[in-house]
Amino acid sequence: STNISFVLAKNSHTLIKVYNILGQEVSTLVDENLNTGQHTIQFNGSNLESGVYFYNITAGDYQASKKMMLLK
Repeated sequence: STNISFVLAKNSHTLIKVYNILGQEVSTLVDENLNTGQHTIQFNGSNLESGVYFYNITAGDYQASKKMMLLK
């Protein structure tokens, strides 16, 4: 497992999804309104294969994608 940390500048609906290398969604970590400030979400990949995964954060007008490596 790993932690994904991020800071929200204002209250907003936040969506964090994890995708495999083929672009298939494998998990939704957050889909809710979050308050301003620092947040940390835990991602547990114990049911997934080793490999490269991407997570997409959407919060209000902000959107970012990051890459992570899962090794077992």
